[in-house]
Amino acid sequence: MAWRHKNRWFRRWMLVMVFWLVPVMIVAVRETQDEMAYNRADLQRGLTSWTFTDAERAAGAPQHCQGNADQARAAGCPAAVLAANAAAQQDARDEYAQRRATLVRYLWHAFVGYWVVPAVALLALGILIGAVRRALRRPPATKAVPEP
Repeated sequence: MAWRHKNRWFRRWMLVMVFWLVPVMIVAVRETQDEMAYNRADLQRGLTSWTFTDAERAAGAPQHCQGNADQARAAGCPAAVLAANAAAQQDARDEYAQRRATLVRYLWHAFVGYWVVPAVALLALGILIGAVRRALRRPPATKAVPEP
C-alpha cells in the first residue's frame, strides 16, 4: 500500500534532526557554562580590586577597603576611595554585559551553522532526491494514436 509509506523520507529527516540537535545542545550548554564561569570570576576580580594612592595607603585604607563596594562601605572604607574606584567597577560590569551579549551572538551563530544549515541542506537534498525518484518512477504519458 503506497499510502503507508507516504512522507517516509520526511519522518526520517525529522528523526535525524532531533538526534543531531542533542549533541549540538550539549556542546552549547557546556560552552556557555565554561565561558560564563570565566566571565563571573573576571567580574568578581574587577569588583573586588581596589587601587589606592600613596596617601590612602598611608592612611590605612587597604585594611578597610576589601571585598565589593557594599562590604567596603560597611567596613568603613573612605568615600573618596569608593568614588575613585566606582568607575573601574562600573567598567567591569559593562564588560561583563558585553561578554554576555557576545556569547549569546556566538551561540546563535553556532546554532545556525551547526544545526539549521545542515538541517536545511539535508531537507533540500531529500526533496531533490524525492523529486528525481518520482520523475523516474512514472513514464511519460503517451497519446493513444487510433489505428486507421
